[in-house]
Amino acid sequence: MADRPGEISGRQPVGEQLGVPGPDQGYALTIAATYRGKLSLQAGEHEADALAGASAIAMKRSGIFGRSPVVHDLRVGLSLWGFLTTDPPQDLVSIRKTWFDEVHLAIHYKALRRIADAAPASLLGQPHGVILAQAGSDWRSCLELDSL
Repeated sequence: MADRPGEISGRQPVGEQLGVPGPDQGYALTIAATYRGKLSLQAGEHEADALAGASAIAMKRSGIFGRSPVVHDLRVGLSLWGFLTTDPPQDLVSIRKTWFDEVHLAIHYKALRRIADAAPASLLGQPHGVILAQAGSDWRSCLELDSL
């Protein structure tokens, strides 16, 4: 029996495109709102899409740990895709322009899942400082782009 609000008890559904369930994952959207106006966006990119994709990664990371999202989960999601870097690599920008296009809309759920699924659980289970350092030095090693 759950003894905290939002705590998940019992089995959770498993299957394709169901993500990683965790308690109070919607809190990632509240945290994401604190990043409005602070992202490094390129021409043709939209803040709502960047925050939606990063929130999906934050929800996945927090679910792996069995807890609600925290600011570090969002920072990881934004950093993996270079949204907190003033001069992100152009090849990363090219990929994210395609992958993030309109993912804030519910109709693009599959595209949003693809963003979250590109961040491997083995990476997301690391301390956030380790992930940020790796993303800053070799972003390609942080995302599984070929398998999706």
